[in-house]
Amino acid sequence: MSAGALKPGATIGILGGGQLGRMLALAAARLGFHCHVYSPERDSCAFDVVRASTCAAYDDRAALAAFAEAVDVVTYEFENVPAQCAAFLAARRPVLPDPEVLETTQDRLSEKNFISKLKIATAPYASVHSATQLADAIEKIGLPAVLKTRRLGYDGKGQAKIARGADPNAAWRTLRHAPCILEGFVNFEREVSVVAARSRDGKVVCFDVTENEHRDHILKFSKVPAAVTPTIAWEARDIAQQIAKAFDYVGVLAVEMFVVRKGKRHTLLVNEIAPRVHNSGHWTIDGASVSQFEQHIRAVAGWPLGKPVRHGRVQMTNLIGAEIDGYAKWLNVPGVAVHLYGKKDARPGRKTGHVTRIFGA
Repeated sequence: MSAGALKPGATIGILGGGQLGRMLALAAARLGFHCHVYSPERDSCAFDVVRASTCAAYDDRAALAAFAEAVDVVTYEFENVPAQCAAFLAARRPVLPDPEVLETTQDRLSEKNFISKLKIATAPYASVHSATQLADAIEKIGLPAVLKTRRLGYDGKGQAKIARGADPNAAWRTLRHAPCILEGFVNFEREVSVVAARSRDGKVVCFDVTENEHRDHILKFSKVPAAVTPTIAWEARDIAQQIAKAFDYVGVLAVEMFVVRKGKRHTLLVNEIAPRVHNSGHWTIDGASVSQFEQHIRAVAGWPLGKPVRHGRVQMTNLIGAEIDGYAKWLNVPGVAVHLYGKKDARPGRKTGHVTRIFGA
């Protein structure tokens, strides 16, 4: 155990009340911890599984102060928690991962610059704050390309593809002239991710490389092991470890990457960093000896990380929107575990549950 490690019975504060917060709380309960969830949304599904909850805005300093008094450590389930909120709490309780990580990963330009300084490859990119800068960026990067808002983008939100011959300014108008980055379009063979955990004492443990398939910019399937060479798998895990160490990170993060063919060999380009537990790691709940959620709780509590052992070939399928209504068809399928998030509104594009299927060795 690291110095200051929490004992069972301690309370872990979680910022954000979605399904990731819910699964973090369930993992914490298994280890004997209590959880207190702070979220502005009254229908937060994580509220249903915790001992205490606070429903208040992220800028409500009185509520945040009371929350800090009620917990022993603070973590978060998603990266768009306002950095000022995390910094306010960090003056009162340990906040893990460090709020400075939020500041970097909340801004796509800052994140790309951070990765590039580590000499890790990304798609070519350029800052866009004006029509002139957009034209210059296209001159530098070429088309097709993807224009992305620097902030508040996920599941395909806040981005627009610019095809050859298309009007770049029309794409920028759809993003309401927000500060953006332009990224070169990547012709990749497959998308993969690495979920990694780093403990307070600096130890990094990676889960197996996961292959991901999206539908309408939303993750639909995650398969493990990914169909990549041992060399690419090693490189992917090494990239995740480099990023975790450079951040002096504590907790679980995910690094999303593209596998790209260059002549006769393959290489990796980093797409995004998620400073939290990640959808592509949901398979670990049923498919490994320790889940990404338990690893995160262990890390922020100052406990040793587990060594994940995968239980064969695994596929995770997200249930999106009204697909939740068909949950019953999975209940009698051999090797399948069903996870329903308890969300009251199954609107289109919303993740409402997932199923994990284990196929054996």
